[in-house]
Amino acid sequence: MFLDRGWSITGEPGLEEAWGQAGLAPARLNIDLNLGSDEAPADLCLVLGGDGTLLYAARRVGLRGTPILGINLGSLGFLTAHPVSGAREAVEAFLAGSLAPDVRPMLEAELWRQGFLLARQTVLNDAVLAKGAMARIMDMRLKVGDQDAGPMKADGLIVATPTGSTAYALSAGGPIMHPSLEAFVIAPICPHTLTLRPLVVPASRPITITLVDAEDAHLTLDGQVGHRVLPGDEVTLRLAETRITLLQQPGLDFFALLQQKLHWGDR
Repeated sequence: MFLDRGWSITGEPGLEEAWGQAGLAPARLNIDLNLGSDEAPADLCLVLGGDGTLLYAARRVGLRGTPILGINLGSLGFLTAHPVSGAREAVEAFLAGSLAPDVRPMLEAELWRQGFLLARQTVLNDAVLAKGAMARIMDMRLKVGDQDAGPMKADGLIVATPTGSTAYALSAGGPIMHPSLEAFVIAPICPHTLTLRPLVVPASRPITITLVDAEDAHLTLDGQVGHRVLPGDEVTLRLAETRITLLQQPGLDFFALLQQKLHWGDR
């Protein structure tokens, strides 16, 4: 459908095999490891895969302002909400201009060491500071805005956007947040104190986590990008200026999606 309309298609090398199997002319596919980062933002990012693939595409393409249409080839698909059985219909709806933009807030994460910025990344789901498999419990300090939230001992901390509240944070006992909310959830992983519970904080307040003591700690961003963290390092998290636009069917019922994906009411 895109080729018939004269669209230019850009993809990563992994797309070549499927492109050839579909009988499409190789010359009509532009292979670019940078996915057009040196060019103007594309009109559409078509994601074929699961939520992990969409998270990758969000960082690589969506941050440049390109809307994302996700076709679910995975097993869950909170973000890639269009089933593969309805892929053609979803693309036709996009071309007809009948899909609705679903704008999601993002989280900007920074890793600081002795006053030097080591890493900065914008993520759609979450930032996780956690210990290695064999390491002892971590000692951290948490600050929200200009207020000290106190010392924390746990296997780690998850800071998630509303989009990421149905990912790792949910497994750690965090709440499900409606994606339209301007807030973040802070969920401890296996806390040493049972009264340490998940928090929901305004997105307008930056979050700072200082690692006081740990043997083997890592900062993982969207479950895909990792950095080693040493005692004394600071992880700062704030609402990103950039937002991601997902393309959804008009009138998408978030609560119906929860019932479908989480099997609410099943026995």
